[in-house]
Amino acid sequence: MSSEPIGHRVGPWLRSRLPELDPVLLAVLGVLSLVGLATLYSAASDHPGRFGEQLRNYGLAAALMIAVAGLSPRMLKRLALPVYVVGLLLLVGVLVGGVSVKGAQRWLDLGVMRVQPAEMMKLGVPLMLAWYFDRREGAVRRRDFAVAALLVLVPVALIVREPDLGTALLVLAAGFFVIFFAGLPWMWLGAMLGGALASLPVAWTLMHDYQRNRILMLVDPMSDPLGKGFHTLQAMIAIGSGGFFGKGWMQGTQTHLEFIPERTSDFIFAVYSEEFGLVGNLVLLVLFLALVARALTIAHQAATPFTRLLAGSIAMILFTFAFVNMGMVSGILPVVGVPLPFISYGGTALVTLGMACGMLMCVQSHRKMVQM
Repeated sequence: MSSEPIGHRVGPWLRSRLPELDPVLLAVLGVLSLVGLATLYSAASDHPGRFGEQLRNYGLAAALMIAVAGLSPRMLKRLALPVYVVGLLLLVGVLVGGVSVKGAQRWLDLGVMRVQPAEMMKLGVPLMLAWYFDRREGAVRRRDFAVAALLVLVPVALIVREPDLGTALLVLAAGFFVIFFAGLPWMWLGAMLGGALASLPVAWTLMHDYQRNRILMLVDPMSDPLGKGFHTLQAMIAIGSGGFFGKGWMQGTQTHLEFIPERTSDFIFAVYSEEFGLVGNLVLLVLFLALVARALTIAHQAATPFTRLLAGSIAMILFTFAFVNMGMVSGILPVVGVPLPFISYGGTALVTLGMACGMLMCVQSHRKMVQM
């Protein structure tokens, strides 16, 4: 029997079976998660159960991140088409027989659990487009961009019908980033921007009343300070009252006097800003910039067009999540219901982000592969 300590034998055995996790990305995610837990603990002081639930959500997201990181890029390519098709079928199922919550039909009851297929498409769309352009490496034609646009617009249209404008915009952005990185001509980009601006009057007439009100409140929240503009005004007051250094952890008056609506989810950035101030916000910005920069570095070092497009789009998805949330809480963007990555309470978005980071780690661990 070997006299070697069991720890010396178990360590290499365990490391050989765990996927290679990027230490820089892991460190940034760890710090963001600790910041999120500390902020949530303060924001949910009157709902202590949410802190325990968020710990469970972090555990699930971490487990899925590790599981996805252990896949090969070849397996991700094989999953792209099935994930996209299943996601479309589930979106159709939501419109036909979905569960309505707070006036929006976004959930599908599968018996053992409820799923929100729109969240699935945040990763399904970039996976599908990366797979599509990878198959046309070196021979991308104009019609390929048209097909790619159709692959994006179909799920976006289904999500808008739920209605879920915030998720639809995120899915649209995720798809656009892949198309842009695939070599979308600048002339086409200008034409798309012009077409989008020209369609704004039509889009305005197609919006629901609450969506139009959110845009109007962006322009003048004081027109209805106790109603439709309440969210934005209270968040801006909380951010401003934090000052330079903040009021201190657990000391936010706007938070603990319950003036901030949805303070554990979409508006948790207002809680953080009040308690940690401008200095804390700068630290948070540095963390998100480090996260996006590391993801872009992984994309730059990727071995194949598929992994390069996938990692690049995930990097920009992370940026879009953070920018849109901070923008809407600060009053420079309409309120669209986008969580702050790794900070806001909620399981679905956290699981999606965990899987996205798992894909980044998968790409990084296979960066020296030969072309598939």
